[in-house]
Amino acid sequence: MTIKGNVVPPKSAEHFDVKKFLTRYSMVIALVVVFVLFYFLTDKRLLLPQNMSNLLLQNGYVLIMACGMLLCILTGGNIDLSVGSVICLVGGVAAVMITNLGANVYLTIGLCLLIGLAVGMWQGYWIGYVRIPPFITTLAGMFIFRGLGRLVLDSKTVAVQTKDFLNIFTSYVHIPGLDLVSTKEFPIDNPHIWSPLIIGVLAAAFIIFRTVRSRAKKARNGYAQSSAISDYGKSGMIALVLLWYCWKLSQYKGISVMLLWVVAICLIYNFITSRTSFGRYFYAVGGNEKATRLSGINTNKVYFLAYANMGLLAGLCGLLCLARVGSVSGATGTSFEMDAIGSCFIGGASAYGGSGTVSGVVIGALLLGVINMGMSIMGITDSWQYVVKGGVLLVAVIFDVVSSRKSGKA
Repeated sequence: MTIKGNVVPPKSAEHFDVKKFLTRYSMVIALVVVFVLFYFLTDKRLLLPQNMSNLLLQNGYVLIMACGMLLCILTGGNIDLSVGSVICLVGGVAAVMITNLGANVYLTIGLCLLIGLAVGMWQGYWIGYVRIPPFITTLAGMFIFRGLGRLVLDSKTVAVQTKDFLNIFTSYVHIPGLDLVSTKEFPIDNPHIWSPLIIGVLAAAFIIFRTVRSRAKKARNGYAQSSAISDYGKSGMIALVLLWYCWKLSQYKGISVMLLWVVAICLIYNFITSRTSFGRYFYAVGGNEKATRLSGINTNKVYFLAYANMGLLAGLCGLLCLARVGSVSGATGTSFEMDAIGSCFIGGASAYGGSGTVSGVVIGALLLGVINMGMSIMGITDSWQYVVKGGVLLVAVIFDVVSSRKSGKA
């Protein structure tokens, strides 16, 4: 089409491309396939309401850590190996303060978050400003903070039974007068929990509303956009899955406070990485650090903030793990960092940095979670679970490397 004078032709909507769709949502398709596979292999037990509730609760720490790990990976494929050890240290401090010293719960939580942040800032300083390789810095941190955690615990297992602390992370949200819940004191044969369904309907309606508003805004401004089938199909599927999951939660205990923590963290970091200039700095550093520095961005500060943030989230995960398990030992948090790293790479984060999304990280974590839960229900040993998880991670990274080479990124 010829452009005459200064007249610019309107941008047409992008036609639905099946090949592009399959490539873009390959991990989502893989998640669905794995989910269906274990649905039949477990004789439908995977879909029991209790298992569906535990799917996110058992992997909540992975989702939160992976949000922080994503920022580290974006800076150039860097990782943090000390996360599990920080969880042990922070959880140990919290357990000792609450159980042994009788400290105030809220004071303990605040102090533990500061400890996690301080650890992240310590490592971020060496990585960002002294330029010690992240692998070496965090490997040293893995040993240092694991040892400190065991010293705090005196090589013992310390339990926490304080309800004020546990309720902050492990209680369930119920609406008085609407939810009829069975408890030990008042057992009920047929409990009714409506709050998850109400929250699910509101969330699904908001998702559809955002899609409609976004498409209307783009059309009004003359911006190119994806096809209506793609946009509304994606939003509709997300809304349906959300409603289905809330329906499952309504058949068990409802919505856990820990689930709210996980959702809040994921939404916050999705906003930071996709809607703020600060979040784009991490992508820029991973894409081309030299060009980013020449553009006026302090790349040293970006590295520092990535690892300081990771320490803070590790501190939060230490509290979550302590509340969920009810105790902490010198082995708490072992290999947790590997689950977070695996979730990022499986979810589409590039091994070279500069590419990855929070939504992809969530898909990667859920994929690992479904594999773990499915094999556990089937009675498969931990040894084979490690083999399968390692194989999935290797395939995901190979796919990323091959794709990067074809596109000229590597």
